[in-house]
Amino acid sequence: MISVLLADDQPLLRRGFRMILEAEDGVTVAGEAGDGAEAVELARRVRPDVVLMDIRMPGTDGIEATRRITAAEPGVRVLVLTTFDLDEYAFGALQAGASGFLLKDVRPHELVAAVRTVASGDAVVSPRVTRRLLEEYARQLPVAGAGAGADPADGYPQLASLTEREREVLAVVAQGLSNTEIAASLFVSETTVKSHVGRILAKLGLRDRVQIVVLAYESGLVRPGKSKS
Repeated sequence: MISVLLADDQPLLRRGFRMILEAEDGVTVAGEAGDGAEAVELARRVRPDVVLMDIRMPGTDGIEATRRITAAEPGVRVLVLTTFDLDEYAFGALQAGASGFLLKDVRPHELVAAVRTVASGDAVVSPRVTRRLLEEYARQLPVAGAGAGADPADGYPQLASLTEREREVLAVVAQGLSNTEIAASLFVSETTVKSHVGRILAKLGLRDRVQIVVLAYESGLVRPGKSKS
């Protein structure tokens, strides 16, 4: 059974999400919060598998609540909700430890699929929306080693532990490619891609693909506007 905590300051939206989720087998709503502070407290008490987190809430916003929850409860995954696909707050939530984000007009089956994906330990990375978001706001990131010709590993030494192939895989993951697309572009099997991604996560101490995306942009390994090959 997947337990979900709903955090949104709009009761009607919470009710709608509850109805969608509780209509599914194996999913239950463990609680509802009307603001970020309440979400942090409820997450501590009920320890849900997934928190559906609104970003813009009065008082403690969704970004700060996400940061507190992921720091205190590593087993709790956060899936943030946003109204606009280029909401600068969404990237802040990813930096804070969220495992992905959804638009509030998401279709019911997409919402359920995203919750199941995040609960399973993976991340929700929409290639189109995530790439647009990151390319729009990555210019604001404090990129380490941003000088011409600088090696990203200078600012992020953990990148030096990756093999050449792993760095290549990291770069294409950060561009929003799925395992199937990565396998086709690198002429390897999907199983091999999964193995590479697993080793990258382990070596860099990252939790999921979203954190790979954030690190790749912050380090300068992938830069705004760089197209996938």
